[in-house]
Amino acid sequence: MGFITDYEIRTSRQRPMTRPTTAASPLDVLWHAPGVIAVMLAGEGLALLLALAPGPGPGIDRWVYFGLASLCIQWIALLCLAGIYLCRHWLARRPAAHSAWLTMTMLLLSTWAVLGLVWSSVGDAFALSATQWWNLLWRLSAMALTVGLLGLAGMQSVWRNRRLAIATQRAELAALQARVRPHFLFNTLNTGAALIGDQPQLAEQLLLDLADLFRAALREQHAISLTDELELARRYVSIEQLRFGDRLRVHWRLPDTIPDLQLPALSLQPLVENAIRHGIEPNADGGTIEITVEAGADRVLVRVRNPLPGAGQRRARQGHQIGLTATRERLDALSGGLARLRTEIVDGDFVACIELPLPANHSPGERTQ
Repeated sequence: MGFITDYEIRTSRQRPMTRPTTAASPLDVLWHAPGVIAVMLAGEGLALLLALAPGPGPGIDRWVYFGLASLCIQWIALLCLAGIYLCRHWLARRPAAHSAWLTMTMLLLSTWAVLGLVWSSVGDAFALSATQWWNLLWRLSAMALTVGLLGLAGMQSVWRNRRLAIATQRAELAALQARVRPHFLFNTLNTGAALIGDQPQLAEQLLLDLADLFRAALREQHAISLTDELELARRYVSIEQLRFGDRLRVHWRLPDTIPDLQLPALSLQPLVENAIRHGIEPNADGGTIEITVEAGADRVLVRVRNPLPGAGQRRARQGHQIGLTATRERLDALSGGLARLRTEIVDGDFVACIELPLPANHSPGERTQ
């Protein structure tokens, strides 16, 4: 992979930002493997209850009854899921009540279709009259409605908890955006005031960088491109380099082409801030921070590496790592658990690494090898 030292990131200010994906419907939990498995296990549990219930019929083996009930229930569940899945795009633009009505309708239609198929194919083996078949149809329909209502209630509870989690994460993002500390603002303004007389152009650039950083902290976009996030980190580093001078040395190791993917806004800046606060500020001689972006076959790694202070300084500056925790949770929420933040100590340095999954349609030609 080709790298550029002190890489100048070029961004487009008009690039549209996207919001993090959230559940558009309570039924979204069914489109993942755990949801499908839960439906199938619930169906098996219902079949077992029917087989163990008294009165399956004279001369009917309970194991055979369980097998038939299991087969029918699984077909009903799968047909219902398939029908709802085909309508998912239509449901995404409708209120949640429409999802509930469609689910109940699909459940009834699937029940009638499977029962009709059983009656037409092996109905003679049960020796049931037409009246008995109709009674069975109404009983199964009532059972399907009951199970469907219970399932919808459970999914509604899951969806409500998910929305509360999203609201909590947004509140954490707001708190993180407010973490541009007052002393950082005051120090930056003092630095700019000191530069106005001797280096007005440098003071102007400092204020422009500060304005861009605060603009990013105050806007409502929750997702940002990796290129734009790197630009924000570069502006933050530029401001801090004016404060620390030669004590702060930053080595950028970036590919010639930055992968086009999204991550939560202000994900990298807290890592750089943490590196400066705990790795550079306590050391009289300063140190070097290394910011690396590596594109692999299916993931992108963004690393921030900084030296560790001495043991005494480390205890004196022990923090609560609120920024790291909030970044970790927001990465998990945006990617559905596919992205993560991990920290480790490597050769005496502290390394924070963000792992981002590449989009499925990402072409290998888009990154430097």
